[in-house]
Amino acid sequence: NARKHPPWIPPPSEKDWPKEEEDFFLLDPDRKRDVLPQPFRMINKLVMQVFESAMEIIEKREVLREAQKRKVQPKKCFPTAEFQVTERANCLAVSGQYVFVGLSLGLAAFHTSDLEDACAWDAAKTEICAIHASDLGEECHALLAVDEMGLAWLFCFHKKSFLLIKILNEVKDISQRSPCVEVVLSRGGDYAGILLQGNTKAWLKVYQLPKDSWLAEMEKNSEAAEELACSERRSSCSSAVQNSSISLCALPVSAIQADVELDPPVLLLTVRPPKPITGTSFKGPLDALKEVDDGSMLGLGYNHLIKDSQWELQEAIFCSTYQEYLEAEGVFKEEIPRYATFHFLLPSRILMGPEMEVQPDTPIGIGVHWDGNHNFCLYLLDHSLKDKKGSDLKPDVVWPCAAPIACSAVSSCSRYLALAGDDATITIWDKHLGYPMSVTAILEERFIRSIHFL
Repeated sequence: NARKHPPWIPPPSEKDWPKEEEDFFLLDPDRKRDVLPQPFRMINKLVMQVFESAMEIIEKREVLREAQKRKVQPKKCFPTAEFQVTERANCLAVSGQYVFVGLSLGLAAFHTSDLEDACAWDAAKTEICAIHASDLGEECHALLAVDEMGLAWLFCFHKKSFLLIKILNEVKDISQRSPCVEVVLSRGGDYAGILLQGNTKAWLKVYQLPKDSWLAEMEKNSEAAEELACSERRSSCSSAVQNSSISLCALPVSAIQADVELDPPVLLLTVRPPKPITGTSFKGPLDALKEVDDGSMLGLGYNHLIKDSQWELQEAIFCSTYQEYLEAEGVFKEEIPRYATFHFLLPSRILMGPEMEVQPDTPIGIGVHWDGNHNFCLYLLDHSLKDKKGSDLKPDVVWPCAAPIACSAVSSCSRYLALAGDDATITIWDKHLGYPMSVTAILEERFIRSIHFL
């Protein structure tokens, strides 16, 4: 049915008004709940509290979700290939195109191109716990491994063959053996350092690796292997013509290399931890000045004129002043440190003199700091003309720090040195210029365990 007339809205009338509450538009709608019985009001209050709590949780999650979106998301990397090992893998090192794996029984080498097992070594039936590798060039690599007994094994890997050069800390009497706790191989394989620990002491040994003679011997051995293989082929071919049969024979290179004897490494330095400073043995200032080389740098603090009685008096004053703090924390007697961190350092103005001829990519010194010690000591790797045999090696440069050094790191270019102290302070040094570039203090009551350059 079609509407013929426009819609008509009737005018308001008084009969439509509520008779009981004429001021209904002034009432609060929430007050209507107050007239409900007590159980209903309590249930309504609990439901509202639950709803408000849920909204707060939702808002917090939204804020966290937005903050997470603004962060740089890490890229997920998945393995592109894998290789299987026969034993349990404990450690690995990469050098050139090879991956060397320390196993629960020997060593294994894998080629990165095809991930095939290139070679394995298990002659000693020992477990390898740590391994370092360096590329020497011409398909030759230097390997330094530590086994479960603390023996440091030096290998040369050449053309899919392991050649054992020497066990650096091997002795005839096993009771006199000192286990190796840390090894470092310099970039390029020129030097190797091992940290040894005895019952009550520790020391650092630095070796020079004769890699030039190794490469020459390997090249000579490869040429001899090729000539022998060719002669074997010629003899087999001639015998095949006579006997009307074909038989080719080639002697594998690894079998020939097994009889090769390479030159052993040369011991350069033996660095021992600094002894605790005690009372002076000098009778006067002139005796102390005679022990100073040239006075151009700081020392370890041994050449002083403080007597034992003065040390004892100073310690008594200190203990009486801070007795309550010493009782709370306990008194620790100073001991000789038994662990060190060391780095091979490239040439810089701090270590090299104006007349020294050095190679820019060959280490010229080593930096060492011992646990609980304030000094970072630098040693030149050539002390043959300077120090007497059997005497304690003195550092060429000493960098004292305000707090004991907890850890250290050297940049890849070997120019920048980072020292982190027990007071949670990190100092970045420019080793070429010899001054600090920045000092950063971390929050209090924090301890820095490791530091790295990126």
